[in-house]
Amino acid sequence: MYLQRLNPSIKACTVVLLIILLAFIFDPVTPMLMIFFTMFITLAFGKVRWKTYFLFFIPFSIFAFGMLWTTLIFQKPPTNAADTITVLWWSYPRESLLTALALSTRVLAVGSLSLLFIFTTNTIDFILSLIQQCKVPPKIAYGVLAGYRFLPMMRDEMKLVHAAHRIRGVNEAHSFWGKWKQYSRFAIPLLASAIRKAERTAMAMESKGFTGDRQRTYYKSFSVVLQDIGFLLLMVAAFAIAAYLSFLLGYFKWGAS
Repeated sequence: MYLQRLNPSIKACTVVLLIILLAFIFDPVTPMLMIFFTMFITLAFGKVRWKTYFLFFIPFSIFAFGMLWTTLIFQKPPTNAADTITVLWWSYPRESLLTALALSTRVLAVGSLSLLFIFTTNTIDFILSLIQQCKVPPKIAYGVLAGYRFLPMMRDEMKLVHAAHRIRGVNEAHSFWGKWKQYSRFAIPLLASAIRKAERTAMAMESKGFTGDRQRTYYKSFSVVLQDIGFLLLMVAAFAIAAYLSFLLGYFKWGAS
């Protein structure tokens, strides 16, 4: 079962459900087990290059380390030496260390789930699935899709405007304020180009008979099949097993209290 073949809406609902469940878990073991499991199925069944995966995982790791470090730095001084844990010659209260680990591992778990969806989901398929399964209005869905398609076009348009300015003798700015003024001059040409592209897109959609009606046919249709339900049940079962193992180890904690 490849993750790319799953229904994008079911995949998105599964990820959102797990993120909500993780928000109520306040122990480090459950998120840590979910991180390993999510990474495994993403790399094994998602056709994702591990170098690319871990490169995109770096920002989540930096943010998680920041939460871990700040939580430990601003924790209360240990009052009971017997209830402390020593890490690299530093003693931390056991409760503060577990809290810091819970916060940081939860960030990493959310990041691993997000990357699973990002790397294994086609944007167009996701939009079509939202229309067909989640009943999102086609006008809104296709508007979002058109805006998403405009992003790389705007990048290319910006390069053209930049090249045109250089041909006209506008020197390259080096200071911060110089670059700010330089890019502010790009705003009007980019805005005019975006308006023209939006008008052409609207005229093209109208000429092709697009009215925003739900009762229409699709070149590519999606449906919820057994493997989609199996993926949802597998991820929920993995979360339940992780929580149960955390409970057996004595770390499980539901909520922040």
